[in-house]
Amino acid sequence: MIAGLLFLAFAFFAVAQAATVRNGGQTAADAAALGAAEDDRRQFFDGFLDAVEAARGWQDWLAAGTPLTGDGCGAAAHFADRNRSDLLTCDPVTRDGDLGYRVGIETRFDTGRTIVPGADNRTAKATATAVLRPRCVADGPDDGTGDDGTGDDGTEGGGSEENGTGTGGDSTGGGTGDGSEGSEGSEGSEGSDGNSAEEIRLRCAGEDLTIDPEHAGRGLKPSDLFSVVLVE
Repeated sequence: MIAGLLFLAFAFFAVAQAATVRNGGQTAADAAALGAAEDDRRQFFDGFLDAVEAARGWQDWLAAGTPLTGDGCGAAAHFADRNRSDLLTCDPVTRDGDLGYRVGIETRFDTGRTIVPGADNRTAKATATAVLRPRCVADGPDDGTGDDGTGDDGTEGGGSEENGTGTGGDSTGGGTGDGSEGSEGSEGSEGSDGNSAEEIRLRCAGEDLTIDPEHAGRGLKPSDLFSVVLVE
């Protein structure tokens, strides 16, 4: 009877050890998938900041719609290794329009020796998928395309209006004076347009976020603009 109880005790230990290895493998797979998606998030965030500084095309980066040249699978291998596992597969995927990665790993740790036949030194394999989801949309008149046609029209319109007043003067002296003022008005309009970039207003997960283009990276984190989550 004692021998039977000892056998059961060792058998339960073997089962628990196998469960520990499986759980560790799933943790490694989750970390690898999240690491790959987070590498993409960093690239989208950096690209967004650069586009804001250039005042052109930042909405494409905000929507995670710009092709990347990074190495998400390299990041996946790094995080798998940190969890004592090897990356077996890594494939870009799309889930409901969200970009991500599906990875597969195998643990380098195992169950060790057990009294259960066939359960010795068993490693675990696991898979996981993580995606990146944009959190924000533009909440203002600026469409982020960098098209400054409105400013140009405003400048030309101001110049034409002022020049019209100048040529409509009754005397040569009056016409010259009004025309000069019109020229100054035009320069003032141009200076106003080029003085400073307009703030970017975003709506992020139901909350307002305002970004100053001249200090876009100040106090802003990748997680403010993009979330990374595990999916089935």
